[in-house]
Amino acid sequence: MKLFVALLVSALAISSSFAFDPSQLQDICVAVDEPKNAVFVNGKFCKNPNLTVADDFLFRGINIPRNTNNSVGSIVTMVAVDQLPGLNTLGISLARIDYAPSGLNPPHIHPRATEVIMCVQGELYVGFVLSNQLGNRLVTQILKPGDVFVFPFAMIHFQLNIGKTAAVAISSLSSQNPGVITIANAVFGSKPPINSKVLTKAFQVDKKIIDYLQSQFWYNNHS
Repeated sequence: MKLFVALLVSALAISSSFAFDPSQLQDICVAVDEPKNAVFVNGKFCKNPNLTVADDFLFRGINIPRNTNNSVGSIVTMVAVDQLPGLNTLGISLARIDYAPSGLNPPHIHPRATEVIMCVQGELYVGFVLSNQLGNRLVTQILKPGDVFVFPFAMIHFQLNIGKTAAVAISSLSSQNPGVITIANAVFGSKPPINSKVLTKAFQVDKKIIDYLQSQFWYNNHS
């Protein structure tokens, strides 16, 4: 029994240590694609610290509105490790979301991050859905400029512009590479497609509906 408890405690400790981005073991680890003279750390190679420059830690233009002329009426501008190499191993990233009137940032998850969002302009209806264990309860709020809302780790969440003008939000995420899985895109736009028998039974609808949904173009609003 003592051995079992010790193994259980060890397993929990190990699993919790991998729950979020690992703590860095050096001052900086600027991401580079070229492994020459570099060290591989958690998905990205580290640039030799002696060769880093100020631009490795700079991203310009987050203040610039993006084009929301698309099927969902929103666009997300990510500032993660792919856009800002100096974020590598630091466990944080940023995003700007622009919404047209009635624009939607569709239901999605970030598999590696919690997200905190602040409404900068306009009026947003936001929400997330809790897990099956908690009955898939929907938690929603209306945000106005200056309001801050948190989407818990890996929960399905969304934002809808309910105002009559364009809206803007800024979000911070607890990973340098939070990732995104847009629910509709993943379920109905996967490549290759998910077998229709799986989806007709899962959604309890006719195959014609599944065929229609799988034939649509599912826009990715994360740039």
